[in-house]
Amino acid sequence: MRNVFFVGDELVAGHGDPKALGWTGRVAARTLPHATDLAFHTLAVPGETTGEMTSRWDDEALRRIARPEAADQPRYALFAVGRGDVTRSVSTTMTRLNLANALDRAAGLGFATLLVGPPPGRKEDNQKISELAAVCEESAARRGVPYVDMYGPLARHDQWAADMDTGHESLPLQAGYGLMAWLVLHSRWHAWLGIDDAEALNNS
Repeated sequence: MRNVFFVGDELVAGHGDPKALGWTGRVAARTLPHATDLAFHTLAVPGETTGEMTSRWDDEALRRIARPEAADQPRYALFAVGRGDVTRSVSTTMTRLNLANALDRAAGLGFATLLVGPPPGRKEDNQKISELAAVCEESAARRGVPYVDMYGPLARHDQWAADMDTGHESLPLQAGYGLMAWLVLHSRWHAWLGIDDAEALNNS
């Protein structure tokens, strides 16, 4: 068994999705037929900052693989950065430090890591969210961690904009979560998990 942890905020939990799947549920459903040995775990805390995420994720993940038989099983941590650092005015310097600590801790614990940046939110926040996304991409590049850009593609997408206008609390609806799932599935997701990318996408 290989354990995959989705670490993030309310977007990882799929809040606002009428189907209650979010992007993580959609990604897992598309992936399992090609890797039946995967076990997915969602570690979500609504509204958290990168500092809060960094301080709690390892304890929560390790509790779930504390069994002796899980000691040598491959483990993966996907960190999905939300907009908490923007809405709660966390400095760029602290965001960089928090992400570095999370990624370094994961590497030290033997987790393969993947970093997902924040998607657009409220129009008045989007400039700062764009800057946060750039910090996330830079942090991933510094450590050779694969990165999924949510901000760039979705900032230009009409359906995403429609979801932001229709939903509440800057949460996407069914279509928006589908777009997020598509971006992950068409990133380095399959390669990260050791799955044949072309075969998986052609048969999804």
